[in-house]
Amino acid sequence: MARPISKVAPEWWDYTTLDAEILEQASRLNEKSLAKLARTGFKVHFYDTLADFYLAEALEYIDAWRASTPDNPCGVCGPIGPTEHLPLVARIVNGMGINLAKHEAHFWGMDEWVEEGKPVPTNHPLSFAKADMELCFGRIDRKLVMPTRNIHFPTGDLNAFAKTFDQFKCKVMQGGQGEVKHWAFNDPLRRTGKYKSTPPSPAEYRKLGTRIVDLHPMTIIQNARTSGGGQVAGIPLQAATVGPVETWKSERVSIWHAGAHDNPFGMRLTALMISKGWADSSVPMSLLADHPDVHFHYYRGGLGRVEAEMH
Repeated sequence: MARPISKVAPEWWDYTTLDAEILEQASRLNEKSLAKLARTGFKVHFYDTLADFYLAEALEYIDAWRASTPDNPCGVCGPIGPTEHLPLVARIVNGMGINLAKHEAHFWGMDEWVEEGKPVPTNHPLSFAKADMELCFGRIDRKLVMPTRNIHFPTGDLNAFAKTFDQFKCKVMQGGQGEVKHWAFNDPLRRTGKYKSTPPSPAEYRKLGTRIVDLHPMTIIQNARTSGGGQVAGIPLQAATVGPVETWKSERVSIWHAGAHDNPFGMRLTALMISKGWADSSVPMSLLADHPDVHFHYYRGGLGRVEAEMH
């Protein structure tokens, strides 16, 4: 039977093209049933306060960097969304006097906006590299911060960027979840060519590495809402992003759901699909069903409910 056409972007694949029964199952999940989705390789965590939530996210940076040594350099790949943990990372490093340079600690930025075929410069108001430097690395004591060669952004030679995942170990790849159910900018693909009737298989999608991608309309609208005050015209249509190839080279994938980037339904859908092993590239986050160590983190106050509610 032919799959449905997207309700939001008919020329694209996305979660609205899934079987209706999967969508219905996701909508019925509450906190208790979400917790029961945990299995070997997929852990579910809950936090009562945003302070605890963002502190836990920041501590993943610290744990990864403290594990790094000159003989075995490693680090963390981090998101811009959420960003609230980044100043906490700097504060912890300074307060504990952790010498990231001596540890040979590393950091990877997940993605960056692209305009006219090139990553935006760091003076661009939406630059992710700019945000990482201003919110975190620029706040770390210069005697403690790692050298700039250890901070990797997908802003130049993308092949060279991708190779650093072989040169240094990524202990944890953090991410948020967008409304199109992506991590980084691993969006669903257009419904065209050989993918006109069916989306890429999970195996095909997992072969994608760091690359420049076209962004799903849902992603553009979401980023206008969260980063641009609603000004859709100011959001780039492309981005450079870390891919599944690099994701599977990371020991752990850690996804943080504060309730600000995706909605109550979306935060349930991807957990259900990962737990059940229902990988489908129209829901890119679901491909993490095949990763050996995935953690979902939820702020209880952001879980919301999936029900009609008029305002």
